[in-house]
Amino acid sequence: MPWFQPGPLLLPEMLALNARWLAAEPALIVDDTTLTWAEFVDRCARFGGALHGMNLDPGTRVGVVMDNSLETAIALFGTVYAGLVAVPINVSVSDAAVKTMLANSAARAVVCNGSHIDRVDAVRADLPALAERCIAVDGKPGWHDFSALVAAASPVAAANAAPTDECNIIYSSGTTGLPKGIVHDHRCRAAWAYDMAVALRYRPGARTLCSLGLYSNISWVAMLSTFLAGGTLTVMPKFDVGRLLDIVATQKITHATMVPVQLTRILEDHRFDAANVASLESLMCCGSPLAPSVKEAVIAAFGPAFLELYGLTEGLVTVLQPEDMADKLRSVGKPCPGQELVILGADDHPCPPGESGEIVGRGPLLMAGYHERDDANEEATWLGPDGQRWLRTGDIGQLDDDGFLYLVDRKKDMIISGGQNIYPADIEAVVIDHPAVVDVAVIGVASERWGETPLAVVVADHDIDAVELVTWANTRLGRQQRIAGVEFISALPRNPNGKILKRELREQFRHMSL
Repeated sequence: MPWFQPGPLLLPEMLALNARWLAAEPALIVDDTTLTWAEFVDRCARFGGALHGMNLDPGTRVGVVMDNSLETAIALFGTVYAGLVAVPINVSVSDAAVKTMLANSAARAVVCNGSHIDRVDAVRADLPALAERCIAVDGKPGWHDFSALVAAASPVAAANAAPTDECNIIYSSGTTGLPKGIVHDHRCRAAWAYDMAVALRYRPGARTLCSLGLYSNISWVAMLSTFLAGGTLTVMPKFDVGRLLDIVATQKITHATMVPVQLTRILEDHRFDAANVASLESLMCCGSPLAPSVKEAVIAAFGPAFLELYGLTEGLVTVLQPEDMADKLRSVGKPCPGQELVILGADDHPCPPGESGEIVGRGPLLMAGYHERDDANEEATWLGPDGQRWLRTGDIGQLDDDGFLYLVDRKKDMIISGGQNIYPADIEAVVIDHPAVVDVAVIGVASERWGETPLAVVVADHDIDAVELVTWANTRLGRQQRIAGVEFISALPRNPNGKILKRELREQFRHMSL
């Protein structure tokens, strides 16, 4: 029996140790405000104390519906620090979807800022579990004031979380039906910190720029890696090319995470100068595949700092490292440390190199499961020969003889636009409600700005103007879900069982760009 048996270093203790040993070092920068590690963790501890003061016990879920801000980071990690479960909500989805996610997660408190205060207030009566635990950053009658709560609360100690305790729930879809909440426990989140920090070349003193919403798992990759390294996290309230370039140059940013549309806008901007981003040691891009021509332009602009990542919030990740870019340009790399993947053929047997099939994977990054969705958990599971559970990604790929992964297609119909996951069924459920629409299928088509964007293919029973239908639908959809166009056809292609053949539609409209 070992003499000493230390447990795994989990996120609450990780933050507490940084506050002790890096107390005076910068932890968080937003606009003109900088918090040291001591100040950041003290505010997290006080926010956690405020939650405890509302009779919220460890394991209770807290919704966070917020644009990027100093308070957003404190709300997310104060919740986790105190042993509660953070539920960051994608703020671009519809009000109905926000309500559905808060209800599905059984959140007993919610934190909001900006316009999201009124959004949640409008549905608050339908969410009795929230009771009187609604916290507003900018002040709102009938809401608790964020700053006052933090100032008045006593700090709590870092939670003594168990590895299998829930850490956060991130929703995969702005759905109008049953959402899929991806549950990460503390052991999983610690693995994300360690494995991604290694794969993305984090180091002590790293200065990380976060320009995406803090509800995104891409942002969590950056935040967790930075926390493990004891670095500094700079959060942009919103993405702006000029401001981003200024921050990189003045703060000597070393690490950044982006999606393809951001990189495209940066390269197109007249203010871009490679000399001003020379401090970057690691620039990771993920969210959707980069076209080879775009990837070549990014490599030319950012050099050996550029890495491409393919991954799912559910937990499988591959990384194409700079050293492999020249020879494996069209690849998305190899599994990050500790990950394993297999390509399955139609018979669910592993494929040899060069053959396409579904990508499945396993490793310490895998989620605990979908929250209260045993049906989705079963659908996403492949049992290996040894009885181990592997995650089905729904993506089609192939491996080459050197073990590099290439994406071929998506088995699922999900659209990735500007790095955001969009589920066609959510859009179809809205468009079909128009009185002129008989049938509809939504697919992704090429977009110079977003990489991919939703197109509604519609069967109508009487004349309707396409622009009119787009306007009608988009007033009822979340910002990221909005359709870019409508095409009318006489009938949707279906198989004998009535399933719409979206592959045929994608082929029919593959030359379209919106």
